[in-house]
Amino acid sequence: MLTFRKMLLILFILTNTCVLAQSNLQAQYDYASKQFNDEKYFDAITEFKRLLFFDSLKQYSFDANKYIAMSYKQGGKFTDAIKYFSLSELGTTNLDSIFDIKIEIVKINLLRRTIYRTFDLLNDLNEDILFKAKKDKITYWKGWAYIFNDDWEKASEEFAKLDINHELKIICDNVSEAQFSKTKAKVLSYILPGAGQFYTGNYISGILSLSWVALWSYIAVEAFLADRIFDGLMVANFLAFRFYNGNVQNAEKFADERNSELTNWGLNYLQNNYRGPKP
Repeated sequence: MLTFRKMLLILFILTNTCVLAQSNLQAQYDYASKQFNDEKYFDAITEFKRLLFFDSLKQYSFDANKYIAMSYKQGGKFTDAIKYFSLSELGTTNLDSIFDIKIEIVKINLLRRTIYRTFDLLNDLNEDILFKAKKDKITYWKGWAYIFNDDWEKASEEFAKLDINHELKIICDNVSEAQFSKTKAKVLSYILPGAGQFYTGNYISGILSLSWVALWSYIAVEAFLADRIFDGLMVANFLAFRFYNGNVQNAEKFADERNSELTNWGLNYLQNNYRGPKP
């Protein structure tokens, strides 16, 4: 009888210990979550790591690692964020949760501009039969990948697969149509010095290019006509051709600069005005 009582006592102690431990873990999880919700991200990281340390059964592995990753993301520590998202993925067998984590990793690669890695991840998801029902979401994020790759035309094509009137497609079309062709800018400058700068809206630079090329070309021709061959060659080679080539290079540079401005405008507009999912 005494032995039976001892067994009951031991069972009672063990049961209460487990309940108490579970209660403490839940309290720790709630506290860590509060830090995250209060945007105290580095405090949240500390508290979730403490939770993982005491969670011997790994009951909170998925959520804790996910919140740690999200906290690192908010702090701009993208490599650490990917590490903990990957650990979070190992803590679940739910396909929807796994897919969501993989998309989070895609978004971080977008933010740190590792675009080729982003496309690799999206292509892997697209080829995975487990995520056959997620094609639209994969297409959506592929569109974002093209945006971050500064290929607004291809981004528009991806969003059009979802909806021909998709808001992001319209924005991408607007940016793409406003962009300048570097090839066109260079060709115009080859034909008429300064024309490429006029095309990109840099009128003063265009006038200066045309003026300098015209001036030194005129002086070179005058030298040749006066049989001052050496003078003509020097002026043509070191002045006229130099300004002519510079005019072409400037046209390409200005086209790049204007396109960068348009890209930045597009990204800022999306950040401040677009209400759908964003990286």
